[in-house]
Amino acid sequence: MKRKYFGTDGVRGTVGQEPITPDFVLRLGHVAGRVLAHQNAVGRPAVLIGKDTRVSGYMLEAALEAGFSSAGVDVVLCGPLPTPAVAYLTRALRLNAGVVISASHNPYPDNGIKFFSGGGRKLPDETELSIERGLAEPMICAPSQHLGKARRLDDAAGRYIEFCKGTFPAEIDLKGLRLLVDCANGAAYHVAPAVFHELGADVVTVGVSPNGFNINDGVGAVHTEGLSALVREHGADFGIALDGDADRVVMTDRDGRLYNGDELLYVIACDRMGKGPIGGVVGTLMTNYAVERRFAEMGVPFQRANVGDRYVLDLLERNGWLYGGEGSGHLLCLDRHTTGDGIVSALQVLAAVRRSGRTLAELTADLPMLAQVMINVRVAPGFAWKEHAALARELGEVEREIAGRGRVLIRPSGTEPVLRIMVEAEDAGVAKRYCDRLAATLAR
Repeated sequence: MKRKYFGTDGVRGTVGQEPITPDFVLRLGHVAGRVLAHQNAVGRPAVLIGKDTRVSGYMLEAALEAGFSSAGVDVVLCGPLPTPAVAYLTRALRLNAGVVISASHNPYPDNGIKFFSGGGRKLPDETELSIERGLAEPMICAPSQHLGKARRLDDAAGRYIEFCKGTFPAEIDLKGLRLLVDCANGAAYHVAPAVFHELGADVVTVGVSPNGFNINDGVGAVHTEGLSALVREHGADFGIALDGDADRVVMTDRDGRLYNGDELLYVIACDRMGKGPIGGVVGTLMTNYAVERRFAEMGVPFQRANVGDRYVLDLLERNGWLYGGEGSGHLLCLDRHTTGDGIVSALQVLAAVRRSGRTLAELTADLPMLAQVMINVRVAPGFAWKEHAALARELGEVEREIAGRGRVLIRPSGTEPVLRIMVEAEDAGVAKRYCDRLAATLAR
């Protein structure tokens, strides 16, 4: 069955346009509740609902609550809380599912609905497909005696703060460090500073004054333009930038040097290797080739998944590995959490720094990142690029010339008739020339 509503990270769109409307979200909650009730053999099913700081969260929360209640499902409300916090609390409270109202790093006019299973992981494909099928059926409200009830979990933030602290080694602390923590005016505004402060750090905060409209607005992991300057201005040892729902992180050192998810994943994996073999590491199609090459030199298996954390997780679970992530800063440390968590990931990096006594620059000195150059070439809708003879010949030549020193990635856009041609090489000029060569074949 082809998905109509669910993407790689739940249902997402512009508020007021289907599917992010009150009536659709109510039906979504109702159908999801019916699916969960069917799967729950014993007792009344219950779900946890969290959200980020968008003004539309109030409306969508009410619609979801009504939908679940109408299906006979109890609801636990925890208010604004990071996406990974909902995953953790769903598992800790032994609930049937967790739901997050968030559009992650998108601006405030967007919003979305993400689901977690009772185990704190993204819903299995078959469950999402069951919900998709149910959306085509009429709503049938449960009898009054079977309607769900709602309650608020007042200590949700405190529980999650303690969980995050518990992922940091007990034998070390953050005393003596000054951290600049940018919460993107998002879901972590009231929890992330507390986590780092309670572990001993001196914390300077940015993006902790949400007003419903300023989430990700010039701050956070997708807007790091001013992060380096702020770190230097406040004399911080590190800058830690989260996105709107705090499932991703990027960091800077005291010199203002920015470290993306590829580099942070490398630091975490190397730190774990100090304790023993780690099996392997998963990146995505967009992970810098320098990471793959470096792990190969170290004898560590490395595999690429499609872009999206659910695909990284799927590949990790199939291989029985623990560490993976994306350059965007969405990192998975399955020995610490079931899903990507920006706060937990930052703590693992800081633990590596503390344990090693080395700086981030020193920990990544043997990982010189390659330049990435991308060209978007407009093509006809449905263009079969793999059957284009001239492109295939040129691609083969370029891959032979760059073998061992870089790589080529060609992939169609999923949203527009565009072919994306990306080349990685040690020199940006070289990468650009290869990109131009490949793109030129499409103009012949």
